[in-house]
Amino acid sequence: MHFGQFNLMGYRMPGTPTHRIYDETVAQVSAAEQAGFEISWFAEHHFSNYCVCPSPLMMVARLAGETRRIRLGTGVVIVPLYAPARLLAEIGMVDALTHGRLVLGIGSGYQPYEFERFHEDLRDSTPKVIEFMEMLERAMAQETFSFEGRHYRLPETHIAPRPVQGMPDVWVAGDNRELHRLAARKGYAVMVTPRHYTAEMLATARERFAEIWRGEGRDPDGMRFAALRHLCVTDSRAEAEAFLENIRYQIRLSQSLRFREQVMQGGMLMEKPWSGEMSLEDMARHMLVGDAETIAERMAEEIRRARPCHYLLQFQAGGSDLALALRSMERFATEVRPLLERSLGPLDRLGGRAAAA
Repeated sequence: MHFGQFNLMGYRMPGTPTHRIYDETVAQVSAAEQAGFEISWFAEHHFSNYCVCPSPLMMVARLAGETRRIRLGTGVVIVPLYAPARLLAEIGMVDALTHGRLVLGIGSGYQPYEFERFHEDLRDSTPKVIEFMEMLERAMAQETFSFEGRHYRLPETHIAPRPVQGMPDVWVAGDNRELHRLAARKGYAVMVTPRHYTAEMLATARERFAEIWRGEGRDPDGMRFAALRHLCVTDSRAEAEAFLENIRYQIRLSQSLRFREQVMQGGMLMEKPWSGEMSLEDMARHMLVGDAETIAERMAEEIRRARPCHYLLQFQAGGSDLALALRSMERFATEVRPLLERSLGPLDRLGGRAAAA
Protein backbone atom coordinates (compact mmCIF):
# COMPACT_ATOMS: atom_id res chain seq x y z
CA MET A 1 0.00 0.00 0.00
CA HIS A 2 1.04 3.62 -0.31
CA PHE A 3 0.02 7.13 0.73
CA GLY A 4 -1.20 10.24 -1.04
CA GLN A 5 -1.76 13.87 -0.07
CA PHE A 6 -5.20 15.38 -0.79
CA ASN A 7 -6.05 19.03 -1.52
CA LEU A 8 -9.66 20.23 -1.12
CA MET A 9 -8.61 23.89 -1.41
CA GLY A 10 -11.41 25.54 0.54
CA TYR A 11 -11.41 28.36 3.07
CA ARG A 12 -13.28 29.40 6.19
CA MET A 13 -12.36 33.07 6.63
CA PRO A 14 -14.34 35.41 4.33
CA GLY A 15 -12.10 37.32 1.96
CA THR A 16 -9.30 34.75 1.88
CA PRO A 17 -7.32 35.48 -1.31
CA THR A 18 -7.66 32.71 -3.87
CA HIS A 19 -4.03 33.01 -4.95
CA ARG A 20 -2.93 32.27 -1.38
CA ILE A 21 -4.89 29.00 -1.41
CA TYR A 22 -3.26 27.99 -4.69
CA ASP A 23 0.20 28.92 -3.44
CA GLU A 24 -0.31 26.94 -0.24
CA THR A 25 -1.43 23.95 -2.29
CA VAL A 26 1.75 24.13 -4.37
CA ALA A 27 3.77 24.24 -1.13
CA GLN A 28 1.97 21.15 0.21
CA VAL A 29 2.53 19.19 -2.99
CA SER A 30 6.22 20.08 -3.03
CA ALA A 31 6.49 18.98 0.60
CA ALA A 32 4.59 15.78 -0.18
CA GLU A 33 7.05 14.88 -2.92
CA GLN A 34 10.01 15.53 -0.62
CA ALA A 35 8.41 13.40 2.11
CA GLY A 36 7.95 10.43 -0.21
CA PHE A 37 4.20 10.51 -0.79
CA GLU A 38 3.17 8.66 -3.93
CA ILE A 39 0.28 10.81 -5.23
CA SER A 40 -1.03 14.36 -4.72
CA TRP A 41 -4.75 14.76 -5.36
CA PHE A 42 -6.85 17.82 -6.31
CA ALA A 43 -10.60 18.10 -5.74
CA GLU A 44 -13.18 19.74 -8.00
CA HIS A 45 -16.10 21.82 -6.76
CA HIS A 46 -17.82 25.02 -7.81
CA PHE A 47 -19.56 28.19 -6.65
CA SER A 48 -18.65 28.43 -2.95
CA ASN A 49 -15.86 28.59 -0.40
CA TYR A 50 -16.10 24.80 0.04
CA CYS A 51 -13.51 24.48 -2.74
CA VAL A 52 -11.92 27.01 -5.10
CA CYS A 53 -10.57 24.43 -7.54
CA PRO A 54 -12.99 24.24 -10.49
CA SER A 55 -10.48 22.26 -12.56
CA PRO A 56 -8.24 19.59 -11.02
CA LEU A 57 -6.66 18.99 -14.41
CA MET A 58 -5.46 22.60 -14.40
CA MET A 59 -3.88 22.04 -10.99
CA VAL A 60 -2.18 18.88 -12.24
CA ALA A 61 -0.82 20.85 -15.20
CA ARG A 62 0.38 23.61 -12.84
CA LEU A 63 2.25 21.09 -10.68
CA ALA A 64 3.72 19.16 -13.60
CA GLY A 65 6.63 21.58 -13.79
CA GLU A 66 7.02 21.93 -10.01
CA THR A 67 7.51 18.21 -9.38
CA ARG A 68 9.51 15.34 -10.84
CA ARG A 69 8.50 12.07 -9.19
CA ILE A 70 5.15 12.30 -7.42
CA ARG A 71 2.09 11.24 -9.39
CA LEU A 72 -0.65 13.87 -9.73
CA GLY A 73 -4.29 12.91 -9.42
CA THR A 74 -7.70 14.42 -10.09
CA GLY A 75 -9.76 13.81 -6.98
CA VAL A 76 -12.05 13.92 -8.92
CA VAL A 77 -13.07 15.20 -12.34
CA ILE A 78 -16.86 15.58 -12.20
CA VAL A 79 -17.35 14.15 -15.67
CA PRO A 80 -20.95 15.25 -16.45
CA LEU A 81 -20.01 18.92 -16.02
CA TYR A 82 -17.70 18.85 -19.06
CA ALA A 83 -18.08 18.83 -22.82
CA PRO A 84 -16.75 15.34 -23.53
CA ALA A 85 -14.62 16.20 -26.56
CA ARG A 86 -12.78 18.92 -24.62
CA LEU A 87 -12.31 16.68 -21.59
CA LEU A 88 -10.83 13.91 -23.74
CA ALA A 89 -8.29 16.33 -25.19
CA GLU A 90 -7.41 17.86 -21.81
CA ILE A 91 -6.81 14.43 -20.29
CA GLY A 92 -4.43 13.57 -23.14
CA MET A 93 -2.67 16.93 -22.83
CA VAL A 94 -2.22 16.78 -19.06
CA ASP A 95 -0.95 13.21 -19.15
CA ALA A 96 1.66 14.31 -21.70
CA LEU A 97 2.59 17.39 -19.64
CA THR A 98 3.22 15.19 -16.59
CA HIS A 99 5.15 12.62 -18.67
CA GLY A 100 2.64 9.96 -17.71
CA ARG A 101 2.21 10.84 -14.03
CA LEU A 102 -1.51 11.62 -14.29
CA VAL A 103 -3.87 9.57 -12.11
CA LEU A 104 -7.40 10.07 -13.43
CA GLY A 105 -9.90 10.15 -10.59
CA ILE A 106 -13.48 10.37 -11.89
CA GLY A 107 -16.89 10.81 -10.30
CA SER A 108 -20.50 11.41 -11.19
CA GLY A 109 -20.94 14.31 -8.74
CA TYR A 110 -23.36 14.64 -5.87
CA GLN A 111 -24.14 18.33 -5.34
CA PRO A 112 -27.43 19.59 -6.84
CA TYR A 113 -26.22 23.15 -6.24
CA GLU A 114 -23.42 22.61 -8.77
CA PHE A 115 -25.44 20.70 -11.34
CA GLU A 116 -28.25 23.26 -11.43
CA ARG A 117 -25.77 26.00 -12.31
CA PHE A 118 -24.31 23.92 -15.12
CA HIS A 119 -27.87 23.16 -16.35
CA GLU A 120 -27.20 19.46 -15.80
CA ASP A 121 -29.54 16.84 -14.37
CA LEU A 122 -28.03 14.72 -11.59
CA ARG A 123 -30.26 11.84 -12.70
CA ASP A 124 -28.25 11.60 -15.93
CA SER A 125 -24.85 11.83 -14.27
CA THR A 126 -24.04 8.13 -13.89
CA PRO A 127 -24.92 7.04 -17.45
CA LYS A 128 -22.95 10.03 -18.74
CA VAL A 129 -19.86 8.90 -16.84
CA ILE A 130 -20.22 5.36 -18.20
CA GLU A 131 -20.56 6.64 -21.78
CA PHE A 132 -17.61 8.99 -21.35
CA MET A 133 -15.35 6.21 -20.10
CA GLU A 134 -16.14 4.19 -23.22
CA MET A 135 -15.27 7.24 -25.30
CA LEU A 136 -12.01 7.70 -23.39
CA GLU A 137 -10.94 4.11 -24.01
CA ARG A 138 -11.58 4.47 -27.73
CA ALA A 139 -9.90 7.88 -27.92
CA MET A 140 -6.73 6.70 -26.18
CA ALA A 141 -6.47 3.40 -28.08
CA GLN A 142 -7.30 4.51 -31.62
CA GLU A 143 -6.01 7.20 -33.94
CA THR A 144 -9.60 8.16 -34.77
CA PHE A 145 -12.92 7.05 -33.36
CA SER A 146 -16.60 7.84 -33.40
CA PHE A 147 -19.27 7.43 -30.74
CA GLU A 148 -23.05 7.19 -30.70
CA GLY A 149 -24.61 7.00 -27.26
CA ARG A 150 -27.75 8.11 -25.52
CA HIS A 151 -26.14 11.24 -24.07
CA TYR A 152 -22.99 11.80 -26.15
CA ARG A 153 -22.35 11.68 -29.88
CA LEU A 154 -19.14 12.35 -31.74
CA PRO A 155 -18.38 11.96 -35.45
CA GLU A 156 -15.10 10.41 -36.57
CA THR A 157 -12.56 12.36 -34.53
CA HIS A 158 -8.85 12.43 -33.71
CA ILE A 159 -7.86 13.53 -30.20
CA ALA A 160 -4.61 15.33 -30.98
CA PRO A 161 -2.94 15.46 -27.53
CA ARG A 162 -1.72 11.91 -26.99
CA PRO A 163 -1.05 10.57 -23.49
CA VAL A 164 2.29 9.04 -22.56
CA GLN A 165 0.74 6.07 -20.80
CA GLY A 166 -2.06 5.20 -23.21
CA MET A 167 -5.13 4.78 -21.03
CA PRO A 168 -4.51 6.64 -17.74
CA ASP A 169 -4.76 4.88 -14.40
CA VAL A 170 -8.43 5.37 -13.43
CA TRP A 171 -9.83 5.71 -9.89
CA VAL A 172 -13.55 5.98 -9.13
CA ALA A 173 -14.92 8.02 -6.20
CA GLY A 174 -18.23 7.95 -4.39
CA ASP A 175 -20.77 5.38 -3.30
CA ASN A 176 -22.35 4.69 -6.67
CA ARG A 177 -23.18 1.05 -7.35
CA GLU A 178 -23.25 1.38 -11.14
CA LEU A 179 -19.86 3.06 -11.25
CA HIS A 180 -18.45 0.41 -8.92
CA ARG A 181 -19.74 -2.27 -11.27
CA LEU A 182 -17.87 -0.48 -14.04
CA ALA A 183 -14.77 -0.32 -11.84
CA ALA A 184 -14.99 -4.06 -11.21
CA ARG A 185 -15.27 -4.86 -14.92
CA LYS A 186 -12.41 -2.56 -15.86
CA GLY A 187 -10.16 -3.01 -12.81
CA TYR A 188 -10.38 0.65 -11.77
CA ALA A 189 -9.46 1.59 -8.21
CA VAL A 190 -12.30 2.71 -5.89
CA MET A 191 -12.15 5.34 -3.14
CA VAL A 192 -14.39 6.30 -0.23
CA THR A 193 -14.82 9.62 1.55
CA PRO A 194 -14.18 10.97 5.09
CA ARG A 195 -17.64 9.90 6.28
CA HIS A 196 -16.18 6.37 6.65
CA TYR A 197 -14.11 7.52 9.60
CA THR A 198 -14.04 4.45 11.83
CA ALA A 199 -12.29 1.15 11.15
CA GLU A 200 -15.65 -0.63 11.22
CA MET A 201 -17.23 1.77 8.73
CA LEU A 202 -14.26 1.45 6.40
CA ALA A 203 -14.31 -2.35 6.57
CA THR A 204 -18.06 -2.35 5.88
CA ALA A 205 -17.52 -0.15 2.82
CA ARG A 206 -14.86 -2.50 1.49
CA GLU A 207 -17.14 -5.52 1.90
CA ARG A 208 -19.95 -3.71 0.08
CA PHE A 209 -17.63 -3.06 -2.86
CA ALA A 210 -16.30 -6.62 -2.69
CA GLU A 211 -19.86 -7.89 -3.10
CA ILE A 212 -20.15 -5.86 -6.30
CA TRP A 213 -16.90 -7.34 -7.58
CA ARG A 214 -18.15 -10.86 -6.90
CA GLY A 215 -21.36 -10.02 -8.75
CA GLU A 216 -19.29 -9.05 -11.78
CA GLY A 217 -17.36 -12.32 -11.61
CA ARG A 218 -14.20 -10.66 -10.29
CA ASP A 219 -12.01 -11.69 -7.35
CA PRO A 220 -12.32 -8.90 -4.73
CA ASP A 221 -8.80 -9.67 -3.48
CA GLY A 222 -7.66 -7.88 -6.62
CA MET A 223 -9.66 -4.74 -5.81
CA ARG A 224 -7.74 -1.53 -5.26
CA PHE A 225 -9.57 0.09 -2.36
CA ALA A 226 -8.57 3.56 -1.14
CA ALA A 227 -9.71 5.79 1.71
CA LEU A 228 -9.76 9.59 1.94
CA ARG A 229 -8.96 10.58 5.53
CA HIS A 230 -8.07 13.74 7.41
CA LEU A 231 -4.83 13.52 9.35
CA CYS A 232 -3.10 15.80 11.86
CA VAL A 233 -0.02 14.75 13.83
CA THR A 234 0.24 16.89 16.94
CA ASP A 235 1.12 16.51 20.61
CA SER A 236 -1.00 19.55 21.48
CA ARG A 237 -4.50 18.87 22.73
CA ALA A 238 -5.59 22.36 21.67
CA GLU A 239 -4.30 21.86 18.12
CA ALA A 240 -6.00 18.47 17.92
CA GLU A 241 -9.33 19.88 19.12
CA ALA A 242 -9.14 22.78 16.69
CA PHE A 243 -8.35 20.46 13.78
CA LEU A 244 -11.26 18.17 14.66
CA GLU A 245 -13.58 21.16 14.73
CA ASN A 246 -12.33 22.15 11.28
CA ILE A 247 -12.98 18.63 10.00
CA ARG A 248 -16.54 18.82 11.32
CA TYR A 249 -16.96 22.21 9.64
CA GLN A 250 -15.84 20.79 6.29
CA ILE A 251 -18.08 17.73 6.52
CA ARG A 252 -21.05 19.90 7.50
CA LEU A 253 -20.60 22.00 4.36
CA SER A 254 -20.38 18.89 2.21
CA GLN A 255 -23.50 17.35 3.73
CA SER A 256 -25.52 20.54 3.31
CA LEU A 257 -24.59 20.58 -0.38
CA ARG A 258 -25.41 16.89 -0.76
CA PHE A 259 -28.94 17.21 0.61
CA ARG A 260 -29.95 20.59 -0.86
CA GLU A 261 -29.79 22.22 2.55
CA GLN A 262 -27.10 24.77 1.80
CA VAL A 263 -27.50 28.30 3.10
CA MET A 264 -25.35 30.88 1.35
CA GLN A 265 -24.24 34.27 2.61
CA GLY A 266 -22.76 35.76 -0.51
CA GLY A 267 -20.15 33.24 -1.59
CA MET A 268 -19.86 31.63 1.83
CA LEU A 269 -21.64 28.44 2.85
CA MET A 270 -23.11 28.62 6.32
CA GLU A 271 -22.25 25.75 8.66
CA LYS A 272 -25.18 23.51 9.67
CA PRO A 273 -25.19 20.31 11.76
CA TRP A 274 -26.38 17.24 9.86
CA SER A 275 -28.43 14.27 11.01
CA GLY A 276 -26.22 11.46 12.25
CA GLU A 277 -23.01 13.41 12.66
CA MET A 278 -20.56 12.32 15.34
CA SER A 279 -19.85 14.53 18.30
CA LEU A 280 -16.38 16.06 18.54
CA GLU A 281 -15.70 13.67 21.42
CA ASP A 282 -16.56 10.64 19.26
CA MET A 283 -14.51 12.03 16.37
CA ALA A 284 -11.54 12.40 18.74
CA ARG A 285 -11.80 8.69 19.52
CA HIS A 286 -11.72 7.62 15.87
CA MET A 287 -10.13 10.22 13.57
CA LEU A 288 -6.47 10.20 12.61
CA VAL A 289 -5.72 13.17 14.86
CA GLY A 290 -3.26 13.18 17.76
CA ASP A 291 0.28 12.08 18.47
CA ALA A 292 2.19 9.77 16.14
CA GLU A 293 1.60 6.67 18.26
CA THR A 294 -2.16 7.21 18.41
CA ILE A 295 -2.44 7.74 14.66
CA ALA A 296 -0.26 4.72 13.86
CA GLU A 297 -2.37 2.51 16.14
CA ARG A 298 -5.63 3.64 14.54
CA MET A 299 -4.31 3.32 11.01
CA ALA A 300 -2.94 -0.13 11.73
CA GLU A 301 -6.41 -1.25 12.85
CA GLU A 302 -7.99 0.19 9.70
CA ILE A 303 -5.40 -1.44 7.48
CA ARG A 304 -5.88 -4.84 9.10
CA ARG A 305 -9.67 -4.65 8.83
CA ALA A 306 -10.24 -2.85 5.53
CA ARG A 307 -7.02 -3.61 3.63
CA PRO A 308 -6.75 -0.33 1.68
CA CYS A 309 -4.08 -0.11 -0.98
CA HIS A 310 -3.91 3.68 -0.64
CA TYR A 311 -4.77 6.55 1.71
CA LEU A 312 -5.59 10.02 0.40
CA LEU A 313 -4.52 12.07 3.43
CA GLN A 314 -5.87 15.58 3.90
CA PHE A 315 -3.59 17.63 6.15
CA GLN A 316 -5.48 20.92 5.93
CA ALA A 317 -9.20 21.36 6.65
CA GLY A 318 -11.53 24.30 7.09
CA GLY A 319 -9.52 27.13 8.65
CA SER A 320 -6.45 25.11 9.70
CA ASP A 321 -3.18 26.66 8.62
CA LEU A 322 -0.40 25.67 6.25
CA ALA A 323 2.30 25.43 8.93
CA LEU A 324 0.35 22.74 10.80
CA ALA A 325 -0.25 20.83 7.56
CA LEU A 326 3.46 20.85 6.67
CA ARG A 327 4.45 19.74 10.18
CA SER A 328 1.92 16.92 10.08
CA MET A 329 3.13 15.79 6.69
CA GLU A 330 6.75 15.66 7.84
CA ARG A 331 5.87 13.86 11.07
CA PHE A 332 3.73 11.35 9.23
CA ALA A 333 6.67 10.46 7.00
CA THR A 334 9.30 10.34 9.75
CA GLU A 335 7.28 9.06 12.74
CA VAL A 336 3.93 7.50 11.78
CA ARG A 337 5.03 5.53 8.75
CA PRO A 338 7.94 3.80 10.57
CA LEU A 339 5.55 2.87 13.39
CA LEU A 340 3.16 1.35 10.88
CA GLU A 341 5.94 -0.67 9.31
CA ARG A 342 7.05 -1.86 12.75
CA SER A 343 3.49 -2.99 13.46
CA LEU A 344 2.45 -4.35 10.07
CA GLY A 345 5.66 -5.13 8.24
CA PRO A 346 6.63 -3.79 4.79
CA LEU A 347 3.76 -1.63 3.59
CA ASP A 348 4.26 -2.49 -0.07
CA ARG A 349 3.08 -6.02 0.74
CA LEU A 350 -0.22 -4.86 2.22
CA GLY A 351 -3.58 -4.21 0.59
CA GLY A 352 -3.92 -7.61 -1.08
CA ARG A 353 -2.70 -8.19 -4.60
CA ALA A 354 -3.73 -4.60 -5.37
CA ALA A 355 -0.87 -3.18 -3.28
CA ALA A 356 1.56 -3.62 -6.14
CA ALA A 357 -0.58 -1.59 -8.54
